[in-house]
Amino acid sequence: MINIDVKGREPIYRQIVNQVKEQVARGVLAVDEKIPSVRELSAEIVVNPNTVSKAYQELEREGVIVTVRGRGTFIAEPTIGEIMTKDIENIRKKVKQVVLEGHYAGIDREVMRDWVSCYYNQFGGKS
Repeated sequence: MINIDVKGREPIYRQIVNQVKEQVARGVLAVDEKIPSVRELSAEIVVNPNTVSKAYQELEREGVIVTVRGRGTFIAEPTIGEIMTKDIENIRKKVKQVVLEGHYAGIDREVMRDWVSCYYNQFGGKS
């Protein structure tokens, strides 16, 4: 289930992208599982179909979903290990920003490490 925060700062399409990725990481959505069509999801969460379409295009570009013409949209096989260099650099920049914000908020290094480990565990990653 996708929950949209219309008052949030994050664009709605990005909320959809992030929530689908999180559901896949948590195992809520499985590989080859069919997900709602653009029209179905837009009606379910009451957003413009163009917004859902934009989210699906981003998810497909990132390799999270795959659309099979005439059959629907499905969760794709993970492509771990095939991350592009620009994606790694983008993630590195995001981590740097979070660490910087944590530093200025007075968050201890060990607390940050605990948070990272906790999220890796939630998403089935290696600590």
